[in-house]
Amino acid sequence: MYAIIEDSGTQIKVSPGQMFDIDLRELEDGAKSIRFDRVLAVSGKEGAAAKLGTPYVAGASVTAEILGEVKGEKLVVFKYKRRKGYRNKQGHRQGYLRVKIGSIES
Repeated sequence: MYAIIEDSGTQIKVSPGQMFDIDLRELEDGAKSIRFDRVLAVSGKEGAAAKLGTPYVAGASVTAEILGEVKGEKLVVFKYKRRKGYRNKQGHRQGYLRVKIGSIES
């Protein structure tokens, strides 16, 4: 069983038990889980046809357990202009929220 969800403008294929990182967001204090309502497609058993939404599947949702906040790998932003003596180096690490998929309801 799998589902394709939309989160922060990205489409992610998820299945129960899978862990992945999503963009960091504001959550209520003590929140243990997050629910994704924008489900684009849901597939049931092997060989069965997938339910496709227009654009979303009605009544479908995916529940995930929040594991914690993590940081992505470091990115280096380097700006340079030749013959002008201009060099600017800046680093960045994006914050993510690590989640584990629990259940897929269709």
